[in-house]
Amino acid sequence: MTESFPRLHAKTRRFTLGVPRDFTISPAGDRVLFLRTRSGTDPVTCLWELDVATGEERLIADPRTLGADEENLPPEERARRERKREAAGGVVAYATDERAGKAVFALSGEIHLADLATGEVRRLATAGPAVDPRLDPQGARVSYVTGGALHVIDLATGADTVLAEPESDTVTYGLAEFIAAEEMNRMRGYWWSPTGDRLLVARVDESPVALWHIADPANPDRPPVPQRYPAAGTANAEVTLFVIGLDGSRVAVPYDQEYLVTARWDRHGLVIVTLSRDQRSMRLLAVDPATGATTLLREDTDPAWVEIIPGVPARLDDGRLVWVADAEGGRRLIIGSEPVTPPSLQVRAVVDVDGDTVLFQASGEPTEIQLWLYSGGRISPLTTEPGVHAGRRTGGVSVISRQSLDTEGVSVTVVRPDGSTVPVRSVAERPGIEPRVTLLRAGDRELTTAVLFPSWHVPGSKRLPVLMDPYGGPHAQRVLAAQRMFLEPQWWAEQGFAVVVADGRGTPGRGPAFEREIRHDFTIALEDQVDALRGVAERYPDDLDLSRVAIRGWSFGGYLAALAVLRRPDVFHAAVAGAPVTDWRLYDTCYTERYLGHPDEGHYERSSLLGDAEKLERPLLLIHGLADDNVVAAHTLRLSSALLAAGRPHTVLPLSGVTHMTPQEVVAENLLLLQLDFLKRALGL
Repeated sequence: MTESFPRLHAKTRRFTLGVPRDFTISPAGDRVLFLRTRSGTDPVTCLWELDVATGEERLIADPRTLGADEENLPPEERARRERKREAAGGVVAYATDERAGKAVFALSGEIHLADLATGEVRRLATAGPAVDPRLDPQGARVSYVTGGALHVIDLATGADTVLAEPESDTVTYGLAEFIAAEEMNRMRGYWWSPTGDRLLVARVDESPVALWHIADPANPDRPPVPQRYPAAGTANAEVTLFVIGLDGSRVAVPYDQEYLVTARWDRHGLVIVTLSRDQRSMRLLAVDPATGATTLLREDTDPAWVEIIPGVPARLDDGRLVWVADAEGGRRLIIGSEPVTPPSLQVRAVVDVDGDTVLFQASGEPTEIQLWLYSGGRISPLTTEPGVHAGRRTGGVSVISRQSLDTEGVSVTVVRPDGSTVPVRSVAERPGIEPRVTLLRAGDRELTTAVLFPSWHVPGSKRLPVLMDPYGGPHAQRVLAAQRMFLEPQWWAEQGFAVVVADGRGTPGRGPAFEREIRHDFTIALEDQVDALRGVAERYPDDLDLSRVAIRGWSFGGYLAALAVLRRPDVFHAAVAGAPVTDWRLYDTCYTERYLGHPDEGHYERSSLLGDAEKLERPLLLIHGLADDNVVAAHTLRLSSALLAAGRPHTVLPLSGVTHMTPQEVVAENLLLLQLDFLKRALGL
């Protein structure tokens, strides 16, 4: 008997296991390193190498043969994986030297070094459980963090030197703070110099940050876990920078703005990017490593906020700056100081700079992400087939991954300099379900929307209950031309629903103005869901039953689902709200203040759910992981208390030991089934 979709969906971590990822191309373009599990149901990630000339793969490191223990992770590594939404185990991150001749990675707090020429993998002795090991560019030393202290191991002698040791239990050196990892996609806290004799190191002091406690009510014998959480309007961690030499020298690098966005140290010099607390000013600063003095290279400002773009800053071989900025209504690639892409092409990320060639992701059509090249003063598409593309480029060799609506899973191809190709094998499980997706522009605002019907549904034969399945918030997109985005929605459709997924104002891909419309008011996301629903109903008048409309979502989508039944019971008849933000004062500084401003500015009440508790007249299921350290369980508990005080019946499903993710197989499977049962009963199906 084959496994059910909910079980397989959970077992495969949403069909991500077995997909090759995290590619590194050697400078000569002759080898490609990557991560992949051995099968589509194996959660243990291995390190592999592909020979570009022959297409042959070689297994470099299998954690099972190295004695890895996934239960014995340092708390800093668990936190890093949670911030990164890492669902697998094993080798989930690695780093190489400049030549890609060696690779280093951590397993269960132990550092392993792989010699990629011989294939030998050996464990390095460390002073304690290690986090974020990195090779210096020359491959002579390995740095790592343990107990908040930054260490360096000399590979020739084995000597372990402490470069920076925390002065108190609230201080760490070399780690990214919560806000950097959760909201700015900065997962690291130190950077090697090109010559390997110094490092730029972030010192993080969390003492100003409010101390919260994450309790485990199912195990009352265990003490609550303390956590420093920077809620909106409160203090952030203090992040300071130092250039620290291997000789013990230390040079402070002062900067004025609140947030350290990123840093880059290459042969063109050391630069850092900083962001003001209100996020309306971003600065690119050149740093003199000898003195710590900074020089302003560029400042971008915006009356709403300046968007953080992955992959910048970078430099061409001739030293010209590679940057991305909003100009003339578009998000544009900047070379030197000149925009080189048209405003109609929305740049999403700079992926790589290979000599004088820039590989970047961009969208003309918001449901697609294509790869583009800038070279010799011109831009040209690297990919043109419909779908969602990602990639890397070094030494004239490109790695291209593609998802689309007409192909299953993720295909990965290595493109050699002569244009010939070699595939990188995926061993992901087949989902056993084929999304029947129609992408359209719905409503007065022409919102990008996906509509899915059951495979057995005959158009016009029956009006089906509707399930809205949004994320709907800023900085994330659900409606993309990729099958994997719609596997779960199609399963819901097979249960008898017409499923509608809509991206409203605030979501990326349609330009800066569209994203900024959500500023100071998250409730417009609800207006857009209603607009999209009406637009779809106009197109399918004989297929949608608007007297039975449900909505479900997680995180911002959970907030949106609860908001829907509280404020628009005339449209929505039942909701499942997973890990919802119910009071934005309880969410973090960087995300919340970017969109709503400081709490003192008065934009929070309108977007809060707590004041609407007495309005509930529809069935509402609240789901929350009690170990969630991102959207803490207090959000659901406070809304539940307000509903109880207002005498409004509702259902709460607490998940013991579950964080903001739900990687546990049984939990993830049964969550789908319990939601289905709730919605069927709520809609009288």
